[in-house]
Amino acid sequence: MTTQVIVVDDEAAIREAVREWLELSGFEVRVESSAEDCLKRLDADFPGVVISDLRMPGMDGMALLQALQTLDRELPLLMITGHGDVPQAVEAMRLGAYDFIEKPFTPERLLESLRRALEKRRLVQENRRLRVQVELKDQLDGRLLGVSRPMAQLRRQVLDLASTPVNILLRGDTGAGKEMVARCLHDFGPRAGKPFVALNCAAIPENLFESELFGHESGAFTGAQGKRIGKIEHAHGGTLFLDEIESMPLAQQVKLLRVLQEQRLERLGSNQSIAVDIRVVAATKPDLRDEVRAGRFREDLLYRLNVAELQLPALRERREDIPLLFEHFARQASARLGRPQPTLTPAELAQLLAHDWPGNVRELANAAERHVLGLSTGQAERTEGEPSLAELMETYEAQCLRQALARSQGDIKAVMALLQLPRRTLNEKMVRHGLERGEFLPGDDL
Repeated sequence: MTTQVIVVDDEAAIREAVREWLELSGFEVRVESSAEDCLKRLDADFPGVVISDLRMPGMDGMALLQALQTLDRELPLLMITGHGDVPQAVEAMRLGAYDFIEKPFTPERLLESLRRALEKRRLVQENRRLRVQVELKDQLDGRLLGVSRPMAQLRRQVLDLASTPVNILLRGDTGAGKEMVARCLHDFGPRAGKPFVALNCAAIPENLFESELFGHESGAFTGAQGKRIGKIEHAHGGTLFLDEIESMPLAQQVKLLRVLQEQRLERLGSNQSIAVDIRVVAATKPDLRDEVRAGRFREDLLYRLNVAELQLPALRERREDIPLLFEHFARQASARLGRPQPTLTPAELAQLLAHDWPGNVRELANAAERHVLGLSTGQAERTEGEPSLAELMETYEAQCLRQALARSQGDIKAVMALLQLPRRTLNEKMVRHGLERGEFLPGDDL
């Protein structure tokens, strides 16, 4: 339970007496001599309770109540009143005050009311947090598409880590969606209103890397005719996404490590130290531990970047997501190109499910665009080890079951109606595909 309490009273003796009572009972207390000073220190996210005297010079308790109601209608206010002010205190409760306490009062009377008010505040804020989480989950479901178990796990991890300040390393094959995940980590966290700056380390010539990352002053080198703000400085307050981090030159790895350690940088050609506040999301295809052993990557920088690591599944590892993703990309291509969206035939679907997708989601998006243009879906020649027809049908069946369970939020009767299956057959298929009803209940992915 939160323990934060603000006591507002113009009489110093009462303020200090109440502070002492509450602190001895384990509460974190702040005292203010006026309602105006109290309001300067409050916002809608305040996790505690306000205790205020009714009669005060300037803004009195009733005026403070009105101001608090404007700030947050569910912020509890306990009103302390004199004997003659009881009718006004009753009116204050009608207007939204949590309780009134008549002078003289005992510490026990105050503590009883305060604990109830704090519990109410805790529940209000917990419900708000859960509502926000549900809203964010719904939004994230529309960004990181897929009904497969690996994608459900990835979405949970993104929601868990988005609100943290730690640096994150993304591992995944080319085209698996690393930049999309990085953007979600930024957009669903507290830095969302600040810059998201992306840099592909493999695309920068080594002789320009320092200037691109750290910036430079005019005349710092031949051709530097003006001051340039580097990517790190531009990302101040937000997120710096470093794709293909394994391609960063060793000399620049040293300088990046220093920036991450000290949260300060110097532009090329300058001696001035500039404070920066960034969160780094780095992405790589190879295992950076192997790069460290090969002498191509600094071990100390790896530890700075890899506070948390997310593994992005390859498309071949989540084949049940292919129809959903293809439909999504085809719909986008149809709108962008002004072409009707052709229906996907069973033969074309089998072709999509049979392909190994070495280019992952990026390759699938290209195939969807070609499909809208009336061209081939881009089936590669079949190679050994590709799934058989029976395996493809199993994959498709698992996808249908997942979609029905997700749509019905785990309601088995609703799934039976959607798929027109008897209970026993549905249970057998769920067991065979490793599906559990609990995965799809409302709020399970929070």
